[in-house]
Amino acid sequence: MDATELLQRDSKLVDQYLREQLAERRADRSAPAKLFEAIEYSLFAGGKRLRPALVIESFLACDNAAGIEACLPAAGAIELIHTFSLVHDDLPAMDDDDLRRGRPTSHKVFGEATAILAGDAMMTLAFELIADNPALVRELSRAAGPLGMIGGQARDIDAERQSLDLDALSSLHAMKTGALLRCAARMGAICAQASDETIARLTDFASHLGLAFQIIDDLLDVTATPQDLGKQTRKDAPRGKNTYPALLGIDGARRQAEQQLSAALSALDHLGPSASNLRTLGRFVVERNR
Repeated sequence: MDATELLQRDSKLVDQYLREQLAERRADRSAPAKLFEAIEYSLFAGGKRLRPALVIESFLACDNAAGIEACLPAAGAIELIHTFSLVHDDLPAMDDDDLRRGRPTSHKVFGEATAILAGDAMMTLAFELIADNPALVRELSRAAGPLGMIGGQARDIDAERQSLDLDALSSLHAMKTGALLRCAARMGAICAQASDETIARLTDFASHLGLAFQIIDDLLDVTATPQDLGKQTRKDAPRGKNTYPALLGIDGARRQAEQQLSAALSALDHLGPSASNLRTLGRFVVERNR
């Protein structure tokens, strides 16, 4: 199975699960229709679903006896957190973007207030889905919070128009981008009741993968078109953002991405053939053009 087929399969699973969860809540007479419309507008806009795929494939790589349904709440929760972050990042107070996944951003369609509330609702729903498993709640809250994704975004804003070295830039993106990818792999393993050693290997894999993902994102901002990505490009430099191409050059950034991919794949040696789909996802991250 190639990466496209793999992502499509896992996307179908998580999308069906999320649609069922939203439909159940929409059925309540007190449910605000416009709020749910805004949630669904962003949540089902056609993203790659890489994070839930990492949950599912990490779960399957652990070679456990449980059915795949056991990891779907975690997969749905991490996609809700990711989408909430995109909705809020696009707001005028943050990145002020008008285009996301090839469509107008949420605040352009529904207004800023509803976009903020839709993001808030997705975040809280994410934790509701995994509330029965304290270990998952702990993982996701740490990854999304002040020492993870949100903290990384704050550091990124503070570092605008400053010059970071490679270590500082990597540390920032290990929070902003890497934290959720690490969390995805770890939650899949937790759902599978994997050993501490396996969780550690998957954490190492996803840590390197997170940096590779961000490097390629930075490169695509320079080399791709808005039509390729479904969002604005060439926006980092005017904002004074610290990026890998700005620091290392395009060729140097590509080499760094390949080094991170190599380290990520090496971390999976312990898992053998059961991690073949994770290897496929890893290569996809570095070879993608969108």
